[in-house]
Amino acid sequence: MSPDAAVKPGARLDGTGPARLLPWAAIAPLLLPFAWMLVTSLKTHAENLNYPPTLIFQPTAQNYVEVFSENPLTRYLVNSVIIGIGSTALALALGTPAAYTIARWRQRRLALLLLTARLMPGVACLVPWYMVFRAIGLLDTYAALILTHLIVSLPIVVWLLIGFFEDVPQELEDAGRIDGCSNWACFRRIALPLVRPGFVAAAILAFIYSWNNFLFSLILAGDRTAPLPVAVFSFITYGMINWGGLTAAATVILLPVIVLTLAIQRHIVRGLTAGASKG
Repeated sequence: MSPDAAVKPGARLDGTGPARLLPWAAIAPLLLPFAWMLVTSLKTHAENLNYPPTLIFQPTAQNYVEVFSENPLTRYLVNSVIIGIGSTALALALGTPAAYTIARWRQRRLALLLLTARLMPGVACLVPWYMVFRAIGLLDTYAALILTHLIVSLPIVVWLLIGFFEDVPQELEDAGRIDGCSNWACFRRIALPLVRPGFVAAAILAFIYSWNNFLFSLILAGDRTAPLPVAVFSFITYGMINWGGLTAAATVILLPVIVLTLAIQRHIVRGLTAGASKG
């Protein structure tokens, strides 16, 4: 290789040529299901049943009209916001001190227990939750759904923040204790402000997981507290599946999450990459 062809240190790759297509080729398998969902939501029921699938068609918004006319989406939206914010706030309130304790005092067994709870399938906890909430009268309440969503959101918060707290220099907290800070003061005034990017990323991910949760909402929620994912289920009957209405409802549910992710993607990336390198 000639010296002119070598890449000089500090040179910036402009991404021209075939290299520009590599990121799109990598994310294409992830975008294809969403594209197919959007296309299906714009077809009529007859066109969605055609085989092979119809690729050239006249788009229609009838499926979206049915979603809004046959479902109380405003109530579902309010319920999803209440449950998502409540579950995220409770997960942060419990998970942040837990992550700090695990990181500072090396409580690996507790961390492994939380990881085991996260790996456990949700359906294994559903029947016990249902029996407990029915016995104490909490079925069809926000409290029941917020507590059950902690099964997913709490381990996410803890495991994400453990790494951030481990990157906080111990010398800073030692200096704070010399100045008279208690353990709680060191956590609140020194450690917590330094892990703010991870805190924001954990909050966003916990909210998204709660927003998309369907299984617990289907069984534990009723007409009063049903969130948005339940709207998808109304298009599935014993006789048929209304693919157009189902995909239209799924698109409506995903749209707020997509908008939120695009609006705060910088905070997500910063939170997930902060602390990856030291020095």
